[in-house]
Amino acid sequence: MDFSEIDAGALAEAGGKAANLGELTRAGLPVPPGWVLTTEAYRQVAEGLETSGDGLAERARRHLLETPVPAAVHETIVKSYAALGDDVPVAVRSSATAEDLPFASFAGQQDTFLNVVGAEAVVDAVRRCWASLWTDRAVAYRESNGIDHAAVRLAVVVQVMVDARVAGVMFTANPVTGRRREAVIDASPGLGEAVVSGAVNPDRFVVRGGEVVERQAGDKRLVIRSLPGGGTERVETTDDALCLTDDQVRELAALGARVEDHYGAPQDTEWAVDGAGRLWLTQARPITTLYPLPETTRPGLRVFFSVNVAQGVMGPLTPMGVAAFRLISAGGARLAGHGPADPRDGAPFLAVSGERMWLDITTAVRSRPGRAVLPRALTLGEARAVTIVERLFEDPRLTLAHTSRRPFLRGFGRFARRLHLPSRVLMALTRPRAALAYTARIGEELDRRLTLPASVTPAQRLDHAERMLYGTFPVILSIMPIVITGYGLFALASKLSGVPLNEMGDVLRSVPHNPTTEMDLELWELSTRIEPEPFRDLPVPELVRLYQEERLPPVAQREITAFMGKYGHRGVAEIDLGVPRWSEEPAHILGVLANYLRMDGGLAPSELFAKGDEEARATIADLAARARRRGRWRGGVVRFGLGRTRMYAGLRELPKFYLVKTLASIRRSLLVVGEHLVDRGVLDSAGDVFYLDLREVRAALGGGGDLRDSVARRREAYQRERRRRHVPRVLLSDGTEPETLGESATDGALTGTAASAGTVTGVARVVLDPVGAHLEPGEILVCPSTDPGWTPLFLTAGGLVMEMGGAMSHGAVVAREYGIPAVVGVPDATHRITSGQEITVNGAAGTVELP
Repeated sequence: MDFSEIDAGALAEAGGKAANLGELTRAGLPVPPGWVLTTEAYRQVAEGLETSGDGLAERARRHLLETPVPAAVHETIVKSYAALGDDVPVAVRSSATAEDLPFASFAGQQDTFLNVVGAEAVVDAVRRCWASLWTDRAVAYRESNGIDHAAVRLAVVVQVMVDARVAGVMFTANPVTGRRREAVIDASPGLGEAVVSGAVNPDRFVVRGGEVVERQAGDKRLVIRSLPGGGTERVETTDDALCLTDDQVRELAALGARVEDHYGAPQDTEWAVDGAGRLWLTQARPITTLYPLPETTRPGLRVFFSVNVAQGVMGPLTPMGVAAFRLISAGGARLAGHGPADPRDGAPFLAVSGERMWLDITTAVRSRPGRAVLPRALTLGEARAVTIVERLFEDPRLTLAHTSRRPFLRGFGRFARRLHLPSRVLMALTRPRAALAYTARIGEELDRRLTLPASVTPAQRLDHAERMLYGTFPVILSIMPIVITGYGLFALASKLSGVPLNEMGDVLRSVPHNPTTEMDLELWELSTRIEPEPFRDLPVPELVRLYQEERLPPVAQREITAFMGKYGHRGVAEIDLGVPRWSEEPAHILGVLANYLRMDGGLAPSELFAKGDEEARATIADLAARARRRGRWRGGVVRFGLGRTRMYAGLRELPKFYLVKTLASIRRSLLVVGEHLVDRGVLDSAGDVFYLDLREVRAALGGGGDLRDSVARRREAYQRERRRRHVPRVLLSDGTEPETLGESATDGALTGTAASAGTVTGVARVVLDPVGAHLEPGEILVCPSTDPGWTPLFLTAGGLVMEMGGAMSHGAVVAREYGIPAVVGVPDATHRITSGQEITVNGAAGTVELP
């Protein structure tokens, strides 16, 4: 079957390379002639193959290599090969149906056989291609990506060999920086196998805008060449000259652009230049590692900051979670007079990409006030982004916009007035009890507004959800002037005492009024009051069953139920309205309790908290004394200011606590709406409502049609994004990840942001998901980021290392309160540190030492 003859049905079953080559041939691109043996042939040979059990890879390979090739398939191979000519050298390449998926390329997992000559040799190479679907690496890769072995098929591509003078790989977007329309070309003499397999250091070229902007010569000490009669040889060379001219590089980049335009997405291609200088395209597949671009209608280069990273939620948000964020952002934008015409559209500075939320911070990056405020704001919550953003200030494409400061000042003035900023700052300074009482009243008012009578209709529930999402954020944000007053006084105390902020961390230990810390301490105290059995013996799923059936021992059942009544609205990834709460899925909390009850010895967290409070007060006394030596009045101001700091710093978590309570209440209400739509045959289950947005739910309540297919597609997209291993902190609209443009850290040196003072050496425990995680007392928790769903683990941790966050991020705040050394913003910590490895965390210096 010639590439040009592959029909739509064959494309669907042939998999990656086969499908792509058929399309490229018809598009008139220079693809070497050949044919495809589709997956039906593989199915015949694999008949009866057992695709599970121990030793799967070895058993499957043996089955395929020992099973005779069916006569009809053998005949097809021989006839198709003869149609190419007499003993034509060919490449026999695998093309699995699991290749080139949106989340995994499977590159190199199956085998390729080059310069195969003779019909029977081709038959044997085809058989070995089939068997390579079951290499140990291919089986492991499928398992790690959650792909069913039984569902995978393999087609075989047979191409006429290009007797390559030079060959290699070309990405039509930069795979390291993510920049689109920037071709990166690796080239080496001989067959491209040398480059693809990593056997050689190739020449590297970068092409941008039709110009070669980088040239880097590799040593190219190995050349793979075809042998007469079949097979290849490896020859050592000493050629250090560039193997492509600039004209050839530009021709390659132009070809790559044509391929990308054909598919509408950046491509990973393989190519070859023959002895006559003709360029051939031998393979094309999508680049699966690029982060998708946020949608924007604004002109010019845009800068996006990840809301998910800032909140410690690396996974995607459900469609309803995104819809909720849009409404919340619209309410926030309204404070500054920039609300959208339809609040459900979200604020103009909010974008979505990869099922995650992004803030367009271009205006701040290109304005003087923004450049003054943005780094300071990021230092508190996402310190690693500060260097990235400051580097963007030097980008000539992001120069200061020549605009008046008046719009910024007007917007800030409007924002400050609507938050009653001056009066609340004054209240925080002069009437601390009134300030604390105000924050409590916000919570009481919120509870009142969230309460709905049982008689409300589904449409009224939806109306209520939209009102609460739009209106709650401005209300709970009114707490922040009080919090900012505390941190402002903290900075003032640093100036008056002459002590740098990073040496004053003990002041923020064991601060009161933090709802997350209070929750953790209550959970610990709960563990001291309940019956230890059956928590020490039974697995967590069994504990969940007993709790839900109300069959736990009486004290445990009563105490846990009370805890859930107060804190059950929380959970992992709790900013997403679409994810279950602890009250719905109590496995995490019951697992934490089981871990607590298995512990033996050490100070109780309440005692550690009290000790931290004493140390904080001693630090304040010391700082006041040091300030007094610089001027009598300074000591009193420092003592007063730091007293207010400790009073208000813990309130930093309160707006989020109230917001999550709001989301949990709306979630319960939307589940009732979902049940109504199930009764009407629109959805399969109540939880499917979270894979719709607010407009779709309203349309469905008004008589819209069946939404089950839409939900299925959304679920698939959500699950696909959950497999994504990397989410940028900052992303440009041309795809560039600015963080990749900085200097690499020295090998073995892990540095981040100092978050909680102290030094500890202990065994690392890398945890990617807190649910079901077990941390032995004293182990050092190494994780991507944290939200309150993680903090029960802090009670047994000896230290904390986090990939995300800044000195005022959630994990840093809680670590200080518990008095455990912490370093945050450590690049690739979960990859560079392994569980069981002994590491030293220096929370004052911001370093992590490896053995």
